[in-house]
Amino acid sequence: MSLSSLSRRFACGALLLAATAPFARPALAEAPILMPVQNDPTVSFAVWFKVGSQNDPKGKEGLAAVTAGLLSEGATTSNTYEQVLRKLYPLASRYNLRVDKEMTVLSGRTHVDNIEAFFPLFTDAYLKPAFSEADFERVRTNLVNHIGTTLRYASEEELAKAALTDFVYGGTPYAHPVEGTVAGLKAITLDDVKAFYKQYYNRANAVPALGGGYPDSLPARFAKTLESLPAGKAPAPVQVAAAPGAGRQVVLVQKPGADSSISFGVPIPVRRGQDDFYALWLANSWLGEHRNSSSHLFQVIREERGMNYGNYSYVEAFPNGGQRNAPPSGTGRNQQLFEVWIRTLPNDNAVFAVRAALREIQRLIDQGMTEEEFQLTRSFLKKYHLHFAETTEDRLGWRIDDAFYGISGKGHLAQFAAKMDALTRDQVNAAIKKYWKAENLRFAIVTGEAEKIKGQLTGTAATPPTYASPKSDEIKAEDAKIEIYPLGIPAGAVKIVPVETIFEH
Repeated sequence: MSLSSLSRRFACGALLLAATAPFARPALAEAPILMPVQNDPTVSFAVWFKVGSQNDPKGKEGLAAVTAGLLSEGATTSNTYEQVLRKLYPLASRYNLRVDKEMTVLSGRTHVDNIEAFFPLFTDAYLKPAFSEADFERVRTNLVNHIGTTLRYASEEELAKAALTDFVYGGTPYAHPVEGTVAGLKAITLDDVKAFYKQYYNRANAVPALGGGYPDSLPARFAKTLESLPAGKAPAPVQVAAAPGAGRQVVLVQKPGADSSISFGVPIPVRRGQDDFYALWLANSWLGEHRNSSSHLFQVIREERGMNYGNYSYVEAFPNGGQRNAPPSGTGRNQQLFEVWIRTLPNDNAVFAVRAALREIQRLIDQGMTEEEFQLTRSFLKKYHLHFAETTEDRLGWRIDDAFYGISGKGHLAQFAAKMDALTRDQVNAAIKKYWKAENLRFAIVTGEAEKIKGQLTGTAATPPTYASPKSDEIKAEDAKIEIYPLGIPAGAVKIVPVETIFEH
């Protein structure tokens, strides 16, 4: 059973999906996206295709990922994949393709002296894919193994996050992982890949982008390569929305022997570029900035109590958080979550950590940020955002995101500091109250003790923490309040799912 099918039958299953209007996108006539950087000895190439895992046909979830894999990790009609790698190696160059829910971005980077050698290798990837049977079987098998082995059995934290997304968006094109499902991947044929490529990899659906110290003649030459693609048409935006809130609900993924990895969140109808987005970003930075040891949840759960490695929160998709420090590009989405990630901790402390996090979030909603917290966080972000994209290639990725979100002018990163300056504490606190609906949070917990966790989440007994070393009287006094903090989760709102069934269909 997949969580998509589960959530349709579970407590939220009777709720109708809310309709949302698609947001405006820029005209493709504005392409290519150009970001010249004088004295940069490298050139960054990218092509954004307006397609993603949300366009996977029902029953063939993973088709977008397989198609992308054959373009970035497969032969072209000019070279085998091994030949491509051998030719890229002496250039110290590479290209890759990232697929997300709504975006697919092929990107590459080379030294300006190597443009002539790199250019045909990069452009052949999307213009001349060979679609060999051997490459197809390799790419598809790797994706099946990723879902069936890596995600289920070697990456509890990513599994909890994927389970949360599937739980929140069950029954919609957002639900399944970008990589697909086991059954969906096995159902895909090479002919399916060729048809998907023909439908979505066309001129009307492609936006080229260049950054760095490229010669003046390169933009027109690069854009002209798209003329070799079929004319086609851009797909209509897919309508995706989570079910309306109906109280707190939980899915527990039973994985034998596992400690607890926790993700919980609530959908937010706020997108990058909107004023409320920057207000929420500031609040979120104070609460749980990724890998920031001074953020509040980190201090409460990790620093003061030593329960786990880290505790973070997000107002945008942040895939593979354990492998990155800065927010990724290429993950633009029409729908976002306010999400909290409580990294793996012992099962005995799982519900206590949930209570601690909820208590701090509810405090923030009820009381808002203080003036001192607001000013310190704003000052921090005005400098820290410069680390989001430190290379030309990174900045080009964010400029593509600007095009996705329809952000005009210099773009999101360039206006970030000005947006921070324009914010007031009242705006931030109002946005917190408006969007962070703690009463409707959904939870996904991967654990080896699902029945025990369910009883603690829905029961009335205290859940005191266990520590490896003594704590101060001050911490003990706070713990006594946290361990009885009400969760408001009825037994009927918790479902247990065996790990071996997740993302099977």
